[in-house]
Amino acid sequence: MKKIDYKRKIRIVKSLDWKLIAIVFTIFLFGLVVLSSATHANVTGDLSQIYKQVLAFGIGTIVIVILLMFDYDSIGKHYKELYIVSFLLLAVLLIPGVGDVQFGAKSWIKIGNFNLQTSEIVKFTFILSYAKIIDNNKDNIGNVRVLGKLFVYALPFIGLLLAQPDLGTAVVFMCIIFFMLYTAGLSKKIIRNIIIGAAILTPIMYLFMAPHQKVRILNLFNPQASTNYQVLQSMIAIGSGGIFGKGLYLGSQNQENFLPVRDSDFIFAVIGEELGLIGMLFVIVMFVLMITRLLMIAKKSKNTYGTFIVVGITGMFTYQTIQNIGMTVGLMPVTGVTLPFVSYGGSSIITSLANIGIVLNVYLRRRRLGIYS
Repeated sequence: MKKIDYKRKIRIVKSLDWKLIAIVFTIFLFGLVVLSSATHANVTGDLSQIYKQVLAFGIGTIVIVILLMFDYDSIGKHYKELYIVSFLLLAVLLIPGVGDVQFGAKSWIKIGNFNLQTSEIVKFTFILSYAKIIDNNKDNIGNVRVLGKLFVYALPFIGLLLAQPDLGTAVVFMCIIFFMLYTAGLSKKIIRNIIIGAAILTPIMYLFMAPHQKVRILNLFNPQASTNYQVLQSMIAIGSGGIFGKGLYLGSQNQENFLPVRDSDFIFAVIGEELGLIGMLFVIVMFVLMITRLLMIAKKSKNTYGTFIVVGITGMFTYQTIQNIGMTVGLMPVTGVTLPFVSYGGSSIITSLANIGIVLNVYLRRRRLGIYS
């Protein structure tokens, strides 16, 4: 039996990126306080959602510890299996009687009192798998055939998400893919052609969208429409908060139930109403610091596989943050994309922490370390 070198384990703990850990923990604690107001725990005394959020964070922390025990390169060797598992986790939702419809999308599996959104898990497994596929083809990324193969690998996931239909998460995956391919060295010409192609396909995609998705797109251009109730109430909440806010637990839009889905999709509006511009800027600055830190880690990776992983995760968090905040102020269409580490949701918290865990793994192994002598 191998003897554990505890001194080396201590060195490993010290070698973790504690700045990133501190940033994520700060965002979570801030979100927990806001969630206590969004769930009206201050009035009802019901702390069940707070407890569930803390439990999810605890489970996510355990996942991080487990992930740190394995070199991410070793995990990457199983990219084919991860790809298959990712596909099955999305495909199973389309089986009659399995997928549970919530907010217009068949994205959930109901397990007792727990709702599992499988796409949250797939974000993690897909990034690990697709990063390896790109890494295996990085030397020929400009080749049309290779690029076509990479798009074919990604297409089933986009298709399955659109079939739910979950356009918001599908766009998250598109951002993950684009960030990775851009980092791999896509030429400006190819990027331009992708943008032109996307612009041409968008009107065609609109024709195949679900009715509620079409309404959300139209509301973006007509914010005062009666069908845009969520965003209108969100903008009223944020606007009424001013610079310093009305005070924690004192937001009328939130406390009097005018603001919809305030514990998840529109939690940023709660921040705006009760903590004002100062509170919103604090959250935005913390996310900027987190994303900046992620990019730094991507640069320090010992190999390109690690870089692609971290860049994919950075793309995911960046888009989710922009999308969630943007929709609360009417700059983005309404989707079910949550604000990372702030919005209520066990699946989101656990898998977001798993992604942070793999980032810490990449940072830790920028130099080769071991816990066994």
